[in-house]
Amino acid sequence: MRPQEGTIRPALGCMDALSEVLAACRVERAVTARFSLHAPWALRSDGLPGVMLRLARGAPWWLLLDGAAPVQVQAGDLLMLPLGSAHQLASAPGLPATPFAELIARHAEGPRDENPLVFRHGGAGEATQVDSVLLWFSAWSRHAVLQQLPPLIHLRAAEVPWLPRLAAAMEALTEDSLARRPGWRVSAARMGELLAVNLLREHLARTPAHGEGWLRGLGDPAIGRALAALHRAPQRDWRLETLAREAAMSRSRFAERFRAVVGATPIGYLTAHRMALAAEQIEAGRQPLARIAEAAGYESEKVFSRAFRRWAGLPPTAWLRRERARRQALMDFGGADAEEEAGAQPTSRRAAAATAAASMRDSASSTGA
Repeated sequence: MRPQEGTIRPALGCMDALSEVLAACRVERAVTARFSLHAPWALRSDGLPGVMLRLARGAPWWLLLDGAAPVQVQAGDLLMLPLGSAHQLASAPGLPATPFAELIARHAEGPRDENPLVFRHGGAGEATQVDSVLLWFSAWSRHAVLQQLPPLIHLRAAEVPWLPRLAAAMEALTEDSLARRPGWRVSAARMGELLAVNLLREHLARTPAHGEGWLRGLGDPAIGRALAALHRAPQRDWRLETLAREAAMSRSRFAERFRAVVGATPIGYLTAHRMALAAEQIEAGRQPLARIAEAAGYESEKVFSRAFRRWAGLPPTAWLRRERARRQALMDFGGADAEEEAGAQPTSRRAAAATAAASMRDSASSTGA
């Protein structure tokens, strides 16, 4: 398939930057499932705490995202829901849907990361098999990459010649997890990560980069050079003039162009990028907050915590509690109540993305990092 007219590609000098970004996308846990479905059937997910991958086999079926037109899914197609959005799967539109939660309660055996979910559902009609992998990405990946993506990425077997190889890999991942051979959980996380990265590569190569964000910035040769330098050394004492020098532009022209393409000031974007990196360190739990704050360029925990709250909507401790609850909910293929269990007000992924974007815009008047 030829690139669509107007598609924004990473500039040749920035291809390594895209590779570096994708290389930093780490999956920490994977949960697998296989559903044998016979028409008529319909299932509903109220939202997921991670990234969902689905592989279609057998009879065609339909995916319905809230507020979007139904999408038909053919055998061999691969789906990715980067934001864990609420959705329905059905043998035909308009059927009453059974909540996944009911079937999970009926068929689940122990923790999901130890026992893949398998069930049969529906009537006596055409057979469909859906393999599913739910992935929990690292904090930086969730905030810096996944929030830039649409609710649904649908790769069609009829349009992507090499897709059968990815589909076979996902089928092998599911089979391996069902067999529960030694080390299958680590293997599932690594294979799930590789699948997701390849799906993202194909999506970015085929889809125009609309709106704003660093993905669109990589398609601009000058802005892409600045982003590549910033991503390679986020700890550097970047100033507007040094970033402009990377782009080979004047200070004022660079600031104007960066904001138009990325949707944030250069220093605002740098601040948000550092916060996402700090969030990953907080979640890892291997360093004290004071050291994380110092690495992010803050002189004290108190100042860092205030900045983190502006970025995430919660102070570090409350944010960590919420994210741990969401990660735990991954094992239930659910997670709609995870934020409430963590003591925070429920918010959508899109709302979280808006919070991060607002944080970057709030830094518009900054002139140093």
